[in-house]
Amino acid sequence: MIKKVLLFLLFLTLQSCHIGRMIRYYKADIDDHKIFPYTEVDKGEEVFYFKDSTNSKLSEKIKNIKVLENEREYFIDDFLDKETEATAFLVIKDDAILFEKYYEGYKRDSISNIFSVSKSVTSLLVGIAVDDGLITDINDPITKYIPELSEANKTFNKLTLEHLLNMRSGLKFNETYSSPFDEVSKLYYGKNQMKQISSLEFIHEPGTYHDYQSVCTTLLGIAIERVSKKQLGKYLEEKLWKPLQMENNATWSLDDKIRKNTKAFCCLNTTAIDLAKLARLVLNKGRFNGKQIISEKWINKLTTPNKMNDCYQYQWYSNECSDDYYALGILGQIIYIVPSQDLIIIRLGKSSGKMFLSKVKEAVSI
Repeated sequence: MIKKVLLFLLFLTLQSCHIGRMIRYYKADIDDHKIFPYTEVDKGEEVFYFKDSTNSKLSEKIKNIKVLENEREYFIDDFLDKETEATAFLVIKDDAILFEKYYEGYKRDSISNIFSVSKSVTSLLVGIAVDDGLITDINDPITKYIPELSEANKTFNKLTLEHLLNMRSGLKFNETYSSPFDEVSKLYYGKNQMKQISSLEFIHEPGTYHDYQSVCTTLLGIAIERVSKKQLGKYLEEKLWKPLQMENNATWSLDDKIRKNTKAFCCLNTTAIDLAKLARLVLNKGRFNGKQIISEKWINKLTTPNKMNDCYQYQWYSNECSDDYYALGILGQIIYIVPSQDLIIIRLGKSSGKMFLSKVKEAVSI
């Protein structure tokens, strides 16, 4: 009898949307775009290409960067190839590629999950929705755009878009990915984001406490989908992918084939070279080829260090000791921008590893 009960409980567990997925796939991976439904993000007919300066003197300085690891010295390319799980490393200065290498079988056109760098891309789309007048004010409550949240919990009426942009929701939400039962695992593997979010409780007054939570970006993504009447990936395609003349198609994972709410917090699947074009847009204050794609006001907001918010502003990080800013994913995905040097560094990988940011900055300094 006990054996039958245990088997029945195991059956129920495996039937659970997120637990079944988590047991099957074990942990989040950069190739999870293969297991989730998704929206196609198509490139346009025109393609923008960076200049190739991989044979320049500056390029040679980067290639000659040395790394000491376990009492052994490596050149940067050998180290990335043998001692980390990097899949791409890209350095661009003054619109010219100085270093571009791919590892672990990945290539220039290989898409992979950029995880929380997706949050920073979602922020850009929020800014565009504000520019377009689809979002009237970032101080609006989220319930203006997702009214059913008010029925779930009246405190959602106090939660504004700006609170969400700065991760000040006040919600009880565990971001650890430590078990199938924490909230972020449910959000990642589950099939009904809105149902999960509607059941969350508040433990702080919205706006009073900074706590990094993927649920904040999820709500922003759903709000954009409501006002644009498009899946987030298609809004991205219209507003950024085609205007920036991306090189490759991308995808953005969904929670379910029926509900089709985009996993805005984690799951844009793209390439290093196209991430560099997003970085270039931010570096150029929202302009591309003379056209203002995103308002300079929005770019200035997200690139200004907010020391009262752990230097986290509008889903981007800032360096309080310099004017550098960056987007960061859980497995070492990074867009790093150094305005003073017109420098962009992109790193993608299967796990976090050494970034060489300071060494690259020093190598290309003139």
